[in-house]
Amino acid sequence: MAFQLLAADEPPPCIEIGRGGRSNFVIVVDHAGRRIPRRLNDLGLPASDLQRHIAWDIGALGVARQVAAALDAPLVAQNYSRLVIDCNRDPTVAASIPRLSEATEIPGNVNLSDAEVAARREEIFDAYHNQVSALLDERAAENRPAILVAQHTMTDLYKGVSRPMHAAVLYNRDRRFAGLVLEALRSEAGLLIADNEPYFVSDETDYTIPRHGEAHGLPHVEIEIRQDLVSDAAGQTEWARRIAAALQAAEQVLLGESK
Repeated sequence: MAFQLLAADEPPPCIEIGRGGRSNFVIVVDHAGRRIPRRLNDLGLPASDLQRHIAWDIGALGVARQVAAALDAPLVAQNYSRLVIDCNRDPTVAASIPRLSEATEIPGNVNLSDAEVAARREEIFDAYHNQVSALLDERAAENRPAILVAQHTMTDLYKGVSRPMHAAVLYNRDRRFAGLVLEALRSEAGLLIADNEPYFVSDETDYTIPRHGEAHGLPHVEIEIRQDLVSDAAGQTEWARRIAAALQAAEQVLLGESK
């Protein structure tokens, strides 16, 4: 008998807003939610751990919603915790369903059966990425441009190491759009915007940009904002304004260069 993860009365695997948006941008949030399917009993973790960064990207959805609204762009965001399955990891790698996150053991991710792993992939990972693919395919069929933006947030302190940057712009093989976003964000005095630090996009550590952006030749960027700057509504609004303006400035340059 197949293992069913999500009950009929639980939230869907992802949120989609503004599918018909007129913008060239498509915004995705891989780690938007911290929900744990009821059947998994909070993965054996206390509620306090499910509030932490190990469970989700704090503030990312709040920023992305406002950016999408400002740009009239569609938004697709993952509803369930990265601890259930990480939607920005290739599901064939061990880190896809982590047994350890930073220094925290995840009891509910130990000794999983093949059926349990398959259910997490099919009901959450595949459902999210199929939604993103369908949106991008629909635009391609209509000959509508698409610029992919993956919104993330990062901790200000990781394994005892402080992160001085306010935000970061990440990419892999294709820097053409990310470089323009970086330049736009760095134009504001007083901001420290990192270039492919403290993370960088790679086939081993990322899924969304390589599979939806690079593989289809779409302009793209992954943006990280420090979580202490977007942990409340005021910070999210401030950074949404900043990100939306940078994306628009970068788009203007990109489209001008492509003519």
